[in-house]
Amino acid sequence: MPATCLVFWIVNRPLTATEKSWGMKLLLPLLILVGCGASPDPKFFGASRHEVAVEGINFVVFHKDTRAEVVRLGYLRRAARTPVPRLMASAAAQATGCQVIANSMKTRIPGDTGEAKFDLDC
Repeated sequence: MPATCLVFWIVNRPLTATEKSWGMKLLLPLLILVGCGASPDPKFFGASRHEVAVEGINFVVFHKDTRAEVVRLGYLRRAARTPVPRLMASAAAQATGCQVIANSMKTRIPGDTGEAKFDLDC
């Protein structure tokens, strides 16, 4: 968990402990999500961070050695997600200046278009 998220979580507990803090109960989860932002997998800590837009979709690319992690920003309806894996590979290549190795895309959840890792040929 990134340090920013941990701080918000620690602060949230006492603020939401009373019955009259309903406003904080609604506001703080939103602040936690905003504070977390796009953060890399722990294996990519210390990686260079690049923000890239490809065909109108914004991505954050973390580049470390011959690997890249791509995080899609923003919401997309299911119908709009079909081209995202191809766009993620393009974002990785554009941000790193390396060629993405074919069929190297890995996601935590099969079919996930929010985050993917790629092997690079640099």
